[in-house]
Amino acid sequence: MTLHILGINHRTAPVEIREKVAFAPEQMVTALGQARAQTGVEEIAILSTCNRTELYVSSGTIGTEQMMQWLSDYHRLPAAVLAGSCYHYAEASAVAHMMKVASGLDSMVLGEPQILGQIKSAYAVAQQAGTVSAALNQVFQHVFNAAKRVRSETAIGQNPVSVAYAAVRLAQQIFADMGAVHALLIGAGETVELLARHLREQGVGSITVANRTLRHAQELAEVYGAEAILLSDIPEYLHRADIVISSTASQLPVLGKGAVESALKQRRHRPMFMLDIAVPRDIEPEVANLDDVYLYTVDDLKTAVEENLRGRQDAADRAQDIIAECLQAWQKQWRLQAAVGTIRAFRNSVEEVRDAELDKALQALAQGQSVEAVVRSLAHGLTNKLLHTPTLGLKRAGEEGRSEQLQLARELFNLPELDDDGGISR
Repeated sequence: MTLHILGINHRTAPVEIREKVAFAPEQMVTALGQARAQTGVEEIAILSTCNRTELYVSSGTIGTEQMMQWLSDYHRLPAAVLAGSCYHYAEASAVAHMMKVASGLDSMVLGEPQILGQIKSAYAVAQQAGTVSAALNQVFQHVFNAAKRVRSETAIGQNPVSVAYAAVRLAQQIFADMGAVHALLIGAGETVELLARHLREQGVGSITVANRTLRHAQELAEVYGAEAILLSDIPEYLHRADIVISSTASQLPVLGKGAVESALKQRRHRPMFMLDIAVPRDIEPEVANLDDVYLYTVDDLKTAVEENLRGRQDAADRAQDIIAECLQAWQKQWRLQAAVGTIRAFRNSVEEVRDAELDKALQALAQGQSVEAVVRSLAHGLTNKLLHTPTLGLKRAGEEGRSEQLQLARELFNLPELDDDGGISR
């Protein structure tokens, strides 16, 4: 069984490509089932965030070519486009990559905490879909343990910095007085909740939360003293917003150029700061062409987080050491699993010999033979039968000059070392 990762992220592809291979939450269970059925892989889980889409696969025969083709077909995207942006890891490199991702070491904002929850969610969805089993279950447990250690044993978990935090920092660079600013947050997920929290901490004047489901928007609004509206109400409220930050799971834009143009007229062209951190994008790219609008995407946050990257590098170095230790533990267990079949077969063969010789001994006792004679015969028979096959193998190894196999046998059976003449060392 081989472990594979096929992925695309913020380092290998711009948002224009990443949004085309993103999976909506409601698609995931169906997509997992299709992937396994159409490619023949034994196990698969899919992680899809604003910064990455990664396929975690365990397969005996299927390689990345089949997975690349499936991903291309599923999203109706030419394979050549994907090939130039995808990366591939296998075996230990794949597990090491997963550990880095879960620990926030591969994130746009170094050490951001959201990614661990997203990986746990991807694992839970794959369990729900029935597409993970022994191999990936073991890998995910080691990955979660590594991420937990990184969080608890390094400073990377202190003062966590997320994409939401970086977004608010960028807004602060544009608005000197946050107390006079009105923010419109589109969506009601975890990222938007973090945005609301950071905005409140920075003293934003007021917040409106817009969501497809009003109840979810109201729940968030109650916590952060905000106003809740439906997505369909945005055109009526947009002109009030100095800051617009959108993060939904919509497959189509929720805010178009026409609505923004209308809002700008009502604002008498006072500037608007807009940040689209959704993948696929929530705000039509053409909005960037409007005067008095400063539209940024998730990729534009890279500059805003450089300072955080420098401040967390020491913690990241220690985190790499922890991941190396955790990877070694996984490799040890993985190699042990590979030996289990051989150990089981060896024990079975020995037990068959034992049972056969024991049956002979019991029959001899039943026939009235002396206990001593039967025990001696049992010991002799066991010795001969158990040593026969290994002895033949050692003889062949000697005849063929395979000294390393002979040395391995000495180690396995804890035999004394030989002197230069081939005798037992004293």
